[in-house]
Amino acid sequence: MADLKITGMTCDSCATHVKDVLEKVPGVQSAVVSYAKGSAHLAIEPGTRLEALTAAVAGLGYRATLIDAPPVSTRGVLLDKTLGQLEGNDKSDHDVLHIAVIGSGGAAMAAALKAVAQGARVTLVERGTIGGTCVNIGCVPSKIMIRAAHIAHLRRESPFDDGIAAAEPTIQRSKLLIQQQARVEELRHAKYESILDGNSAIVVLRGEARFKDSQHLIVKLNAGGERTLAFDRCLIATGASPSIPPIPGLKDTPYWTSTEALASDTIPERLAVIGSSVVAVELAQAFSRLGSKVTILARSTLFFREDPAIGEAIMAVFRAEGIAVLEHTQASHVAYGNGEFVLTTEYGVVRADRLLVATGRAPNTHELALESAGVAVNAQGAIVIDNGMHTSNQYVYAAGDCTDQPQFVYVAATAGTRAAINMTGGDAALNLTAMPAVVFTDPQIATVGVSEAEAHHNGIETDSRTLTLDNVPRALANFDTRGFIKLVVEASSGRLIGVQAVAPEAGELIQTAVLAIRNRMTVQELADQLFPYLTMVEGLKLAAQTFNKDIKQLSCCAG
Repeated sequence: MADLKITGMTCDSCATHVKDVLEKVPGVQSAVVSYAKGSAHLAIEPGTRLEALTAAVAGLGYRATLIDAPPVSTRGVLLDKTLGQLEGNDKSDHDVLHIAVIGSGGAAMAAALKAVAQGARVTLVERGTIGGTCVNIGCVPSKIMIRAAHIAHLRRESPFDDGIAAAEPTIQRSKLLIQQQARVEELRHAKYESILDGNSAIVVLRGEARFKDSQHLIVKLNAGGERTLAFDRCLIATGASPSIPPIPGLKDTPYWTSTEALASDTIPERLAVIGSSVVAVELAQAFSRLGSKVTILARSTLFFREDPAIGEAIMAVFRAEGIAVLEHTQASHVAYGNGEFVLTTEYGVVRADRLLVATGRAPNTHELALESAGVAVNAQGAIVIDNGMHTSNQYVYAAGDCTDQPQFVYVAATAGTRAAINMTGGDAALNLTAMPAVVFTDPQIATVGVSEAEAHHNGIETDSRTLTLDNVPRALANFDTRGFIKLVVEASSGRLIGVQAVAPEAGELIQTAVLAIRNRMTVQELADQLFPYLTMVEGLKLAAQTFNKDIKQLSCCAG
């Protein structure tokens, strides 16, 4: 017999579907599933793989755990006995919970450090460069490049050119790259390598991991050979890689992903960009400001998943800066010859010296043999987890870009910490209801909560106001009024539920909106707060005031 606790069912029909899928698992003789009790009682044959039961339920989108599964711990101090070590026969530290962590990026490091703080010992498996995407090839180098491009742009053009003579800057990309990579290496060493080197409770194993079964990994060592690694708990934190669309001819060309673009020591004269979201637009503007003539091919519109006003505002900025944006345009074929890319579209041919493909990122899960551990994934290959980072295998957790969570490093790190707490006997959850997102264009894009369209899709009646930046004193003093701040309010309660902003330093002001939403503030309560004058974040107060006042009739910093 086996009993499962099942969460996520919403009706008796769900229970019927769960019963059907469980009875198809080899070894299951019968299943009685109750929606009301959130449980399943199964008659099973000896030797039936229990992880297959939880995986089958996870495949339907629910979470199942064995009711009689042994707890990890009953308090913060770990009492679990290590079930296995390297090669399965090293019994040192036998009273300490052993956690395997696959990966070494934001989620992995946060989890490893928290697990050690909770009393566990950790084996961290990394096949490549320590530190993952963010510090090495993502957030850090891209923001350095974007900042350099912003400085170049201001030297070339600013609202104060009448009084400060503009000058065309000389761009030496090779020197900028040296500066960029030096800071990357500095941060990788300070925040990852030196911490791992100095923590005796964390062992780093260099190699590629795959699952042997529900509690064992096989690690193909970079130095040669393989090693079996047993664990009590395992965290998968393998991140994601650029997703490449199946455009005829593309794979046979030397196209760039963001990795190659950020590592290039030259600025191409002509750059074509396929993509319309974060990475595509950030790097498109940066390369344009550093000297490239940029053309963006957007399958729909820029930021088509966001409030339409966001894409419209950025489109206007890009066109003013000379960036060509071809909306509703796809390449049907890509060719390369004589140092030139030729992209065929339904509206003609686009030619470029370099091609950047930035169409999203796919989870790094295909080489893990997840099926051997009964870990369920969705149609995109992302690991399915709940808000406690549990997978369909009770011993295996996952966090970061390899999961179905939003792909932000701060989400990954927080998820890693929560996973470590849960792997060591705690009960922590990740709440994403007030998750901020920032795009580092100029002006920046920042959002939190829901848009009007999302609220209406969820059956919420809304009221909203959009404040253009020509009403914000800081923007007026900067002589830069590009953008807006939009507040979305639940009509019945007046509670703030969403903010979308396009503004210089929008990434700085959005956290105030995060706190307002998290604390369930009404728009009137936000309007009544003290905000320092001549700051961009004061725009939130002004936008809140527009629900009840004509702010054009207010004096400066009027409360």
